[in-house]
Amino acid sequence: MNGQRILPAVRSMKDFDKLIKMNYEYGVFLDIHIGMLKSVYTYANEHGKKMFLHVDLIQGLKSDEYATEFLCQLVKPYGLISTKSSVITKARQKGVVAIQRTFIIDSNAFERSVQLVEKTNPDYIEVLPGVVPKVIAQLHERTGKEIIAGGLIENETEVEAALAAGAVAVTTSNVELWRYFAP
Repeated sequence: MNGQRILPAVRSMKDFDKLIKMNYEYGVFLDIHIGMLKSVYTYANEHGKKMFLHVDLIQGLKSDEYATEFLCQLVKPYGLISTKSSVITKARQKGVVAIQRTFIIDSNAFERSVQLVEKTNPDYIEVLPGVVPKVIAQLHERTGKEIIAGGLIENETEVEAALAAGAVAVTTSNVELWRYFAP
């Protein structure tokens, strides 16, 4: 992600307009309606933004391999994010950057996540919650994959801790953190 430390996560068109005016190259669309996908991606491309799309949060579209194929062909996102292995596998087959999202709530979830990553071979892993530096470091060590931290990160100190633990970036919908870490 070319050294970009924050991945702005867009939840509304109002926030997307804020992102467009900033110097970020990469961002993430969350909670978007299927009917808006083509137009927002056209707009993003016109402004030089490389946007990831969180497939599991698209309103009106089931997140499976068929939806992934549809998205890759019609919308052509820079990358896809999902908790589902079928989405990650299909995105990789289509040559789209894939981020496997995983929730680490205990040691069992950690081991399942390692096994899932071995199966799907994503480009990146997004680990939630992102406020546990120990997990970021261990997951990177076990998988060899670059880690993106997300979830429950509320301030600059928590961003810095995630990055210091080895995360390559932090996803956040907090516009104040976008501003603070703006390139």
